[in-house]
Amino acid sequence: MQSKILTIYLSENDTYKGKSAHQAIIEFLLENDVAGATAIRGIEGYGVHSVIHKTSILRLGMNLPIIVQAVDEEDKLRNILPKLKEMVPDELIVMQDVEILAGHKRD
Repeated sequence: MQSKILTIYLSENDTYKGKSAHQAIIEFLLENDVAGATAIRGIEGYGVHSVIHKTSILRLGMNLPIIVQAVDEEDKLRNILPKLKEMVPDELIVMQDVEILAGHKRD
């Protein structure tokens, strides 16, 4: 089955309405019946500001990278994209083709 995977690149310190941005996005995706979503914490990375964020024993706050991925049909993902852009207007959001080989929930 052909679908899309939507990927949003964040950091741990990103927030939306007093909540961590990744948590707010996951809840939004669930409320909008997106087939599946996962938040993944990275160990190192950088974004548009070219500042490397990584784990370190010497630092109290790490601000590690967070990747949120959602999988569903393209139409559904494109319909919720305006709200996602509102939630995290300065973050990188990409969409790619994906073929679901197993684990698809049946109606």
